[in-house]
Amino acid sequence: MSKLPHIGTSIFTVMSQMANEYDAINLSQGFPNFPVDKRLTDIITRLAAENVHQYTPMSGFPPLLDKIAALTQRSYQRIVSPKEEILITAGATEGIFATIQALVYANEEVLILDPSYDCYEAPILLSNAKPIRVSLNDDFTPDWETIKLETNEKTKLIIINNPHNPTGKTWTENDFVQLENLIDSFPNLIVLSDEVYEYITFEQKHISVHNRPKLWNRSISISSFGKSFHITGWKIGYVIAPDNLMKEIKKVHQFLVFSVNSLSQIAISEYLDIVDVYSLGSFYQQKRDFFSDLLKETRLEFFPCEGTYFQVASYGSISDEDDLTFTKRLVTEFGVATIPISTFYANGKDTKCIRFCFAKNDQTLTQAAERLMKL
Repeated sequence: MSKLPHIGTSIFTVMSQMANEYDAINLSQGFPNFPVDKRLTDIITRLAAENVHQYTPMSGFPPLLDKIAALTQRSYQRIVSPKEEILITAGATEGIFATIQALVYANEEVLILDPSYDCYEAPILLSNAKPIRVSLNDDFTPDWETIKLETNEKTKLIIINNPHNPTGKTWTENDFVQLENLIDSFPNLIVLSDEVYEYITFEQKHISVHNRPKLWNRSISISSFGKSFHITGWKIGYVIAPDNLMKEIKKVHQFLVFSVNSLSQIAISEYLDIVDVYSLGSFYQQKRDFFSDLLKETRLEFFPCEGTYFQVASYGSISDEDDLTFTKRLVTEFGVATIPISTFYANGKDTKCIRFCFAKNDQTLTQAAERLMKL
């Protein structure tokens, strides 16, 4: 018997395989196709010949922990302890998995706001706990009335994702006020905040759980160097949590991977001295605007993209097909791979929307737009 009987091959794998099979432009999976900063590749080339290839401490390379603490203070004016409150993980996914496995017990409940990224549910089920799926509003803002109705004494975690994948929506000040009211009402409730796109926001500045002192003792944040530095294949992320929660997360982490790739940690530690993470927003905003401008004459209707490198579009004026059928036809007939939004809902809700990844070079985006203009 399978512990996860309903989970099959992810939609990201399916669409990327179809893109390869049909020689399509792959705007489905969320990875950049432009070069990594040469300063970073130069650092790792030099370090590869040095004595940096053995285990780092379980929590992470100490100088990197210090620099994350400094970055957190600079970005959010929050002081965290490098030794007690930060953990380097094998990507954000491992951080999420370790957190849920450490903190969620059998028969407890975890709130997931749909549409949602697909890595949240499995560790909940493997904890013999119950995922409670709550749909966002039609404009992808949190439905606080329903969230409150679904929260009870069994609710251990609420998972929030801000900026949001797949929709590119960001939370407002009022959303955080509502969240704070919720945790006031439920003393055992903890916030798991997936903030892997925290430095990729546009017109509105990102609001983090780190900006909300009231949440500090009740929140775990998840961040990703892979997303911030265009190095998704390195699988390097980090978790920030109060000491009492971090102790439990580290217990799971040490038996998942023990420690994370040493060469990557040391390279990123050096790179943080010279990189400007705050330039990411303008870099991706240019790509967002370039891509949307290329497609302004199509019948695709773009939703507002406030953060991430994903753009949601409605094809409702083009076709009545369900979104999975439509995305497969986009590959086979038009040569562009995207992701159907229904796959991010537990109930398969079909809103006639698809997700594009615009973290691509201008040539790729231009070629994809030329094909999509034929819709």
